[in-house]
Amino acid sequence: MESEDTKKTQEMKTDLNLLLECLKYQMDNPLSQKEALVTIHSICQQNSDAGVYFREIGGLMFVKNLAKSSEHSMVKEAALYALGTVAEKNVYCQQTLCTSELFEDLIWFLSNNDSNTNLKRMSVYVILVLVSNNRTGQTLVRETGCFKILSELFRAALSKYELNLSDKNVFQNYQLWSSVCGTLCVCVNNPQNDENQRLCCSLFPHANDWLKNCMMPEIIRPLCSFIGLTLANNTHVQKYFISVGGLDVLCQVLVQLESDSHKTLSSAKLAVVVTKTVDACIADNTTFGEVLSKYHIVSKLLALLLHESLDSAEKFSIILTLGHCTETCEENQYDLFKNNGLPLMIQALTESQNEELNKAATFVLCNCKKITEKLSLSLRECPFDENEAEQLEDINMKEKNIGEYWKKAKDILHRIEQLEREENEEKTQREKDNVSSMNINIQNTLKHLHTNSIGGGPKAEDKDTSQSRKLQSYKSHGFMSKACTKDDQMKTLLKSANPVNACYRESGQSKALYKANPSCNQNLQEGTFEKKDSVSQSSDRVFKQPNPIVKNRQQQLPVTGCIAVGKSLNSRNFSKLLHSCPYQCDRHKVIVEAEDRYKSELRKSLIYNKKILLTPRKRQLLSNERTTSGGIKERKIRKNFTEEEVNYIFSGVKRMGNHWNAILWSFPFQQGRKSVDLAQKYHKLTKRPKFVAP
Repeated sequence: MESEDTKKTQEMKTDLNLLLECLKYQMDNPLSQKEALVTIHSICQQNSDAGVYFREIGGLMFVKNLAKSSEHSMVKEAALYALGTVAEKNVYCQQTLCTSELFEDLIWFLSNNDSNTNLKRMSVYVILVLVSNNRTGQTLVRETGCFKILSELFRAALSKYELNLSDKNVFQNYQLWSSVCGTLCVCVNNPQNDENQRLCCSLFPHANDWLKNCMMPEIIRPLCSFIGLTLANNTHVQKYFISVGGLDVLCQVLVQLESDSHKTLSSAKLAVVVTKTVDACIADNTTFGEVLSKYHIVSKLLALLLHESLDSAEKFSIILTLGHCTETCEENQYDLFKNNGLPLMIQALTESQNEELNKAATFVLCNCKKITEKLSLSLRECPFDENEAEQLEDINMKEKNIGEYWKKAKDILHRIEQLEREENEEKTQREKDNVSSMNINIQNTLKHLHTNSIGGGPKAEDKDTSQSRKLQSYKSHGFMSKACTKDDQMKTLLKSANPVNACYRESGQSKALYKANPSCNQNLQEGTFEKKDSVSQSSDRVFKQPNPIVKNRQQQLPVTGCIAVGKSLNSRNFSKLLHSCPYQCDRHKVIVEAEDRYKSELRKSLIYNKKILLTPRKRQLLSNERTTSGGIKERKIRKNFTEEEVNYIFSGVKRMGNHWNAILWSFPFQQGRKSVDLAQKYHKLTKRPKFVAP
C-alpha cells in the first residue's frame, strides 16, 4: 500500500515538472499553455500535496508572473484560475500569494476596460480565495484600494432590474455580480472585520433599491447574505441600515413572499432567508422590533411557521426571530397572542426533539409571560366605557382558545398548591407528635429524679448521676427549661459534664451537684410543669411512696454508644467509644465482637500472605520502568536515525509544519521514538552548515 502511494506521489511530481516545462517552452502557443494550466488545476484540486510541491519547484510564482505578463486573455484567465485553486487547497500557498503586489495586479485587471467579463470573474475569484479565513487578506483588500473596485462592480455590474438570464451577456454579468457579493461577504466575516463592515454601509441604499424592484431568488439570496453578514454583531451598522430604510424594505419583501408561499414552495424557502436577515438586524437591539409591528410581521411569521415543507432548522430561525420581536415590544407580544401564537409555541415545545428549537420556543413563552402580567394589571386599573366594553367582548371571543389554555394552567397550579398544603399539614402534625412524646419522656425522667433524691444511699446517688446525664442530653435537643439556662452556675457545670464519662463519676459528685443547685431543680420543675396540676399530684404521690431500689446496678447504667448525643460520632471514634464503655447492650456487643474477629483475621492474613498490604506501595515499586538489582534505572538504548526516518521528518514538516506529534503518528518511525526526539533531530540537521533538505 505504501509503495502504491509513493508511486502515485512520484508520478504526480513528474507530471507537474513536465507541465511547468511545457509552460516555459510554449510561450508562443497560448492554447498549449491554457491546456497545461487546466491540467495543473485538476492535479492540485485532487491532491493537496501537489500544491505544496508546485510551490517548491517555483511553479506558483511562474504562473503568477505568467498571468501578469501574458498578452493572451485566455492564458491570463487560466493562470488566475489555477492560482485560485492552489491557494484554496493549501494554506501555505495562500499565504505565499497574499501580497500587496498581487492585489495591485488584480485591481488592474478589474479596472481595465479591455478586460473581458471572464477575466474579471477570475480576478474576483482569486480575491475571494485570498481573503477567506485570512485577516491579513481582509486588511490588504482595504488598504490597497481593492475594496473600492469591488464596490463599483457591485453597483455597475447589473444595470437593469428586469433580468433576462437566458441572454448570455446578461448571465455573465450576473455571475460577475454574484461573485462580487460573495467576495464582499468574505471581506466582512469569518473573521469579523468591523472596519470592512462600516465600509459596506455605503452599499445599503443600492441593495435596498434592488430588493424593492426585483423579487427574483437569484437577486434576493446574495443580497440577504451580504446584508446579514454585514449587520452581524455590529450595532453601529444596524442603526445605519435602519436609518436608510433597510428594515422597512425587508419587511415589505417578507410580507410579499409570505403571501406567495401558499402558491409556491420556493417563496416559502426564500421567506425564511429574509427572516434570518431581519433577525440579524434586531438581534443585538430588540428595540428595533417596533418597526416590525407596523407590518404585522409576527402574524406573517406565525403563518409561515405552519408551512409543512419547512424543516426543523428553518422553523428554528422563524421562532428565534419571533423571540427577538416579542422580547421588548408589547405590540408584537399582543399580536402573538391575538394570532394564537401561544398554542403554536407549546406545540413546538412538546412535539419537537430538537434542543435548539425547544430553547427558542421557551424564549418566546417567557416573553408571553411578561405581557400577560402587564395585561392583567392594565385591565384591573383602567376603566372603560360601553364602546370599549363591546370591543373587549369581541376580543375575548377571538381569544377564547387562549383563555382555555390559561384556565387549564390555573387548575394545575391550584392542584399543586393543594398538595403542598396537605404536605405541610402532615409535617406539622408529625412535629407535634414528636414534641408530645419528648415531653412525656421528660416528665418520666423528673419523676425518677425526685424519687431517687428521697430514697438516699449510694445506689440512689448513682441513679442521680444517670438522671443528670439524661437531663443534659435533653438540653442538647432544645427541651431544657428557660429558668435553668438563666442560672450561670448550673450552665457552667453542665458544659463541663462529659456524657461519655458520666457513668464513671462517683456518687458523691452527683449528690454534691444536686445539693449545690436546689434552686435550679426547683426552677426546672416550675418551668416544665407550669399549669399542669395532674403532674404535681403525681409528684406528691411519688414522695409518699418511693419506688424500690433496683438491686442490679448494671441494668440502670446506660450504654455510651446509645445515648452519647452531645458528641459527634463517626467511623473513627465510634469503635473507641464502644470499647471504652464497660456496659454494652446486645446490639453493640455484636458490633464489637464482629470488629474484633475481622481485625484478628486481617492480622493473620497479613502474616501468612505477604501480598496484602494496608499501606500504599512506594512509587518506585509501582512504576513500570526497568531497574537493576541495585534499584538504578536502566539507561535507554540509543537508536540512530535512519535515512528513511530523516526523510519522514522533512516530508512531515513540509506537510504539517512543526507539529511533531502529528508527524510521529503519520510515519512508521522506530519503536521508542518520541516527538521530542524528532524535534531535536530536525533542529540539529538544519543547524548544520551547507545543509540541503532531502
